[in-house]
Amino acid sequence: MSPILRLLLAPWWAAQLLTGAKSFLDNPLIGSPRLNRRGLHAHRVRLARAMAERRRAGLAAAVDPADLAAFERDGFVVKRDFLPSEAFAALRGQLRDWSGPAREMVQGDTVTRRYAVDPAMIREVPAIRAFLRDSRWRSLARYVASFDIEPLLYVQSILSNRHDAAPDPQTNIHADTFHPSMKAWLFLEDVDAEDGPLTYVAGSHRLTPERLAWERARSLAVRDEGDYLSARGSFRIDAGALAELGLPQPTAFAVPANTLVVADTFGFHARAGTSRPSTRVELFAYSRRNPFLPFSGLDPWSLPGIAPHRVPLLWLTHDIYRRWIGQPWAKAGRKRPADD
Repeated sequence: MSPILRLLLAPWWAAQLLTGAKSFLDNPLIGSPRLNRRGLHAHRVRLARAMAERRRAGLAAAVDPADLAAFERDGFVVKRDFLPSEAFAALRGQLRDWSGPAREMVQGDTVTRRYAVDPAMIREVPAIRAFLRDSRWRSLARYVASFDIEPLLYVQSILSNRHDAAPDPQTNIHADTFHPSMKAWLFLEDVDAEDGPLTYVAGSHRLTPERLAWERARSLAVRDEGDYLSARGSFRIDAGALAELGLPQPTAFAVPANTLVVADTFGFHARAGTSRPSTRVELFAYSRRNPFLPFSGLDPWSLPGIAPHRVPLLWLTHDIYRRWIGQPWAKAGRKRPADD
């Protein structure tokens, strides 16, 4: 890159320091060993955590105290038999017979397929409204995310061992980013240990002195290690290194259908490996916003009539500008969620 272009981009790179930008490759300030030796990454981690705790304090009153205690202890909340049995049976039955426009992403030997929960799907699968309107879901998702905003929601299928390729990189234990964020799964079928269940390292959402020291050390190394996903800001960790941070081995969520898991993905998590082809179908949601915002709401994209259109608009934007920003989610035609 020419010196003139670097000079022109410098204000943009500096402004990104107060956003969720996380790539040590794309932003030379975020990836600067000199600045990170002086504590840049560690400072961003600490500040983002303090802001999240402040926002969560304002959202806690709407959450069941038992769920608050579980989250504080583990970094995740598990709620079995989440929807009433009749509502869940209707949702699963309608989705089993439904087909819609799918998007797919291939990572290693695994295909991740997603369907936008948009107005068209809601009309064709009306039973999904029981989940969308559930106050327990809405308050818990917002608390874990630390933002009073509508999460992005999909029907998701995980098709493991579908290609003769390297293992799925999502089976490596990792944190999604440097700040608290939310992902959630409502499993529509029973998940066995051989189905590649979600795993999570209990307690790894906490910013302990050991975790902060590890974050600082990783910020000095990831740019040049050749681990692309870590260098992009989603730090990987070996299972053997967890004990050095005072953490246990991951918990695997081999759970029955109609189990909801809501987790802070600053905590370490992964998709368990599987030795056979398997298909996992679920409702999947995530919520991630600028971690340095002092307020939890004021999100125009969460307004009624706008929120259900966000995923199609996001995909359309990536389609239009794929040359510059990429588009990992390829159109896959109309399919049922359980189709191979």
